Amino acid sequence: MKKNQTLITIGMGLLVFLCVQTMSFGQTTMEEFLLKWENSKQFTLEVVDKMPDDHLDYKPHESAMSFSEQIIHLSSAAAGISQRFLNGADPSFDLGSKPNNKAALKAFVTSCFDYAKATVAALPADQLAESIEIFGMNATRRQVVVLIDDHTTHHRGAAIAYIRAQGIEPPAFRAM
Repeated sequence: MKKNQTLITIGMGLLVFLCVQTMSFGQTTMEEFLLKWENSKQFTLEVVDKMPDDHLDYKPHESAMSFSEQIIHLSSAAAGISQRFLNGADPSFDLGSKPNNKAALKAFVTSCFDYAKATVAALPADQLAESIEIFGMNATRRQVVVLIDDHTTHHRGAAIAYIRAQGIEPPAFRAM
């Protein structure tokens, strides 16, 4: 009986250890995020490149955002949330810009992504755990960084679906 209790105790200890290790490996450092964010910018630019100029206003339904609006939204939101909730300085470009051609759209994407990256990089480590109010709830600034990334992925995915709906092969996924 005592041997079984010892085995169970050892097993539970190993289980707890593995859970803690899994959680610690699941965390992303800010350096890793910044590399991932640069990749996200390049992937977004590839998505913009794939859509023909004459289809930038394409939307699958009248209530949906157009392809261009998806890209503008994900970009301006990344910069705007960075400015407002991650202590960003005033951007040197117009967050309310509505680029109307591919070159201007790509320049806007680049400006917004670069601004968000610089803002995240400048955020002191001790402020990452600081809890703030955002959109009616409390979150840490680290969670805000993750929110920006998730929001970007969501809207870029919609833009990729728009490309497919035009019968065009979207760019291959960029893992890193």
